[in-house]
Amino acid sequence: MLIRKATENDYDAVWEIFKQVISTGDTYVFDPKTPKTDLAKHWFASYMHTFVVEENGEILGTYIIKPNQIDLGAHIANCSYMVHANAQGKGVGGAMCKHSLEFAKEQGYKAIQFNIVVSTNEVAVKLWQKYGFQIIGTLPKGFKHMELGYVDAFIMYKEL
Repeated sequence: MLIRKATENDYDAVWEIFKQVISTGDTYVFDPKTPKTDLAKHWFASYMHTFVVEENGEILGTYIIKPNQIDLGAHIANCSYMVHANAQGKGVGGAMCKHSLEFAKEQGYKAIQFNIVVSTNEVAVKLWQKYGFQIIGTLPKGFKHMELGYVDAFIMYKEL
């Protein structure tokens, strides 16, 4: 598994993953009908670093890392991770998390914060906890789950 910076040539593969993940409406705040043209601002903006996980020429996952806030809050990173459905359970999410922790340290970040981890996304919550993230807050009914309605969302944090 190779994790590398995404290029323009990865745009369509990243879109496929992005579209697939948001279409379920159960883990990300993006509208399931988000058009492909919006991927540039959500996943390839100039202020973020975009990575892909590649194996045998196939893109299995992608993540972004960016400052969680501007200016005086920019020392805390924020990340988002997405794994292709065909690659679920193969360690892609963990590999991206580990890579992002190393990259964040190299970039001088002091911590990583996830602003909305959907409480019903138990696989993600357990994975982030495995890598040392703690739930530092709960947003009551902070996410509108497409099937379950309003559910809690967690703020998760790890000091680097």
